[in-house]
Amino acid sequence: MKAMEIKNEKKAFMGFNYPYEFSKAVVILAPYEKTATYRKGQAAGPDFIIDASNQVETYDIELQADYIDKIGFCTLDKLPIQELGIEQAIEVLYKETKKQFENKKFPIIFGGEHSISFGPIKAAFETFSNLSVLQIDAHADMRDSYEGSKYNHACVMRRAREIVKVVSIGIRSYCLEEAELIEKFYKKQVYGPELKEKDFEKIISQLTQNVYITIDIDGFDPSIMPATGTPEPDGLEWKTTLRFLKKVFEKKEVVGFDIVELAPIQGENITEFNCAKLAYKLAGYKFLEFLRQKSKRALE
Repeated sequence: MKAMEIKNEKKAFMGFNYPYEFSKAVVILAPYEKTATYRKGQAAGPDFIIDASNQVETYDIELQADYIDKIGFCTLDKLPIQELGIEQAIEVLYKETKKQFENKKFPIIFGGEHSISFGPIKAAFETFSNLSVLQIDAHADMRDSYEGSKYNHACVMRRAREIVKVVSIGIRSYCLEEAELIEKFYKKQVYGPELKEKDFEKIISQLTQNVYITIDIDGFDPSIMPATGTPEPDGLEWKTTLRFLKKVFEKKEVVGFDIVELAPIQGENITEFNCAKLAYKLAGYKFLEFLRQKSKRALE
């Protein structure tokens, strides 16, 4: 099924909404913003990423492929979670992601604040054996509780680490509680923004075979992702991070990913465009080798 045969749908990822049964990847929109503590607006993030994705070229120069038809993204209806409490919102997203895993789909989740990522992490943990999580983030998000909630965005990776191994990159901001926790338990699993190719193998070796990726966009430098809740200077660079992620997809079985914490700024569309481009590129990393093998078999 080709894109030209699909009705153009501006409210769908990349502008085309493929039939569910045809799609390999599903896009889940989780517009939630309740525990944000600085810049707000994350509930609008999914819509802005979808709008920007309509401007992303489907041909990827790096991968030398147009794979929109081969993956066939299906964009699902937005989850009605904004009026729910945080634990209820997480539960709704958990159930939706779990269903997609059971249906053998590759979930791409657009948030919303980072707190909601515990839902798909839990779903992945219950679905795949030997799972670990790769966190891209400026902040450790390992407080036990914040502003009276254990499910605040500042606690999401603490909750995740209670059930699954987490490897973090881009981390450059945390409190004393988190510093002591990292020093005691997670020193070899938490890396800063100085991501160098010579360290790729060392970091990837910390991951298990199955990997779920959670991307708080403030992990990137603010020059790349300025529209986020709490931007931190001296962040991850675009090219190096993509080279690293491509290697992760090559070495491991990535089961899904989320992109969270876009807080749109009026008159600035750099961030949402880069989020959309990042999502499309990661989908290419996930499926391109499979697609190449399929093409090769067809020629034999």
